[in-house]
Amino acid sequence: MLKYFFSIFALVVVLVVTVAGFRGQKFQKPPIELFPDMDDQPKVKAQSPSEFFADGRGNRQPIAGTVPLGYAMPMHKDVDGSTGESPSPYKQVKFSNGVSYFDTGRFDNQWGTGIPVNEVTPEFIARGQDRYAISCQVCHGATGAGNGIAGKYGLVAIANLHQPRIRDMADGEIFNTITHGKNTMMGYGDRIQVQDRWAIVAYIRALQLSQGGAAINDVPPAERAQLEAQKQ
Repeated sequence: MLKYFFSIFALVVVLVVTVAGFRGQKFQKPPIELFPDMDDQPKVKAQSPSEFFADGRGNRQPIAGTVPLGYAMPMHKDVDGSTGESPSPYKQVKFSNGVSYFDTGRFDNQWGTGIPVNEVTPEFIARGQDRYAISCQVCHGATGAGNGIAGKYGLVAIANLHQPRIRDMADGEIFNTITHGKNTMMGYGDRIQVQDRWAIVAYIRALQLSQGGAAINDVPPAERAQLEAQKQ
């Protein structure tokens, strides 16, 4: 009985070693791989020639309109060669590269509160709404209730932005979450400019105010008068 056991055991060991192979070992000849797992695949290395393309070069020009992560869209050029307006509303393209509150959301080792711009205008909040719709709405939903379309396709633990924990969260911590991500949420520090991250924070605060806690006195006097006139 033991003879059969040891025979089967030895066979299993041989099969495991054959399939798994000696990973990381050096051989004079390439090892036999039953499951190569894409270890070797056709590719073109940088600065190498290629017979596939007519010009014989492996390196290709980027597709028109594409930009690397961490850069803003370039300004377009008109037919006459003059430079047009940039799609970004900011004069300076800025991704996090400093230690100030504006770049980190922190004062030393404490989260800060407040939107570090000269004035939170309706245009600034509208910009935040636009960026929120692009990057955040798919998960958190249009109202921030955590009911975005991603939740219907298996993504779990999507935060409801109206829960007390996030309502009480410092603006700087929300900014940091957008920058670096948290739990299943990816970071957007290389995709969303610093100014736009603060605009999203401002819009999230507007969403929270609209879904609970807003009073008639929070409405600007001119718009409040229009609302009262509509009721009459």
